[in-house]
Amino acid sequence: MAERAAAAGESEIRRHELAAFLRSRRERISPERVGLERGRRRRTPGLRREEVAQLSAVGVTWYTWLEQARDIQVSVQVLDALARTLLLDTSERTHLFNLAGAVDPSPRTPCPSLTPALRGMLEQLEPYPACIQNSRYDILAFNRTYGRLLCDLDDVPQEDRNCMLLIYTDEQWRASVVDLEETARTMAAKFRASMAGHLAEPAWKVLLKRLQSASPEFREAWDRHEVVSARSRRKQIRNAHVGLLTLDHTDLWLGPDTGPRMVTYVPADEESRARLERLQELASRTG
Repeated sequence: MAERAAAAGESEIRRHELAAFLRSRRERISPERVGLERGRRRRTPGLRREEVAQLSAVGVTWYTWLEQARDIQVSVQVLDALARTLLLDTSERTHLFNLAGAVDPSPRTPCPSLTPALRGMLEQLEPYPACIQNSRYDILAFNRTYGRLLCDLDDVPQEDRNCMLLIYTDEQWRASVVDLEETARTMAAKFRASMAGHLAEPAWKVLLKRLQSASPEFREAWDRHEVVSARSRRKQIRNAHVGLLTLDHTDLWLGPDTGPRMVTYVPADEESRARLERLQELASRTG
């Protein structure tokens, strides 16, 4: 009973916050910015409610209820339309969806954790290979040693810099992984576990479809329905430039959930350490 009351109270707070946020965004937009005439009798600062409703293709009464914090359901399609009408930037759009308790269907939201300070940390970790990945295994940033660890990442198009794609489709990356079959299967299991929280998101569905289309090996691994949680482990990599490396892989999470993370590789022995130093020198000369 107490939990139900607490949930109802939180829902009411969210609705009032959402209503206030919508009003504030509506009132800051001049009619001219969205192609409307101001007229002589306009007393409302910014847009009127009926104008927002019309531009967003929703009912005036429904939108009025939304600004009155009524207990109504809001679809992601309507939220997307409101975000566009109200000219919300990335942070405002994220806030809108959070207040509505909805998942943003847009795959274009950038990683908020990729800051200049983190890029500087990647550089300072040299000669240890390090990168920043999101939960979808997109490689968002990397230092020079990581860029030469498994393949030449500088030669890989930005849209293909994804560990799932690379381990299943890139021959140079695959040749660098000593235990390829087990590693690829484990990656598929980790991807399935990670995707469970993002099943409705377009970017995840597009990546999954691309993997299934490009790799029979991935399709076989995916059909096993295996799941593995993220964990640190020792890896062996056969680098094309300096030979065999034995490295301890660690994920450093950049937030409270299993989202963006810094991935680091620390040498497990002195020979690997010396070879990483040579790899760093090579990367510095050719970078």
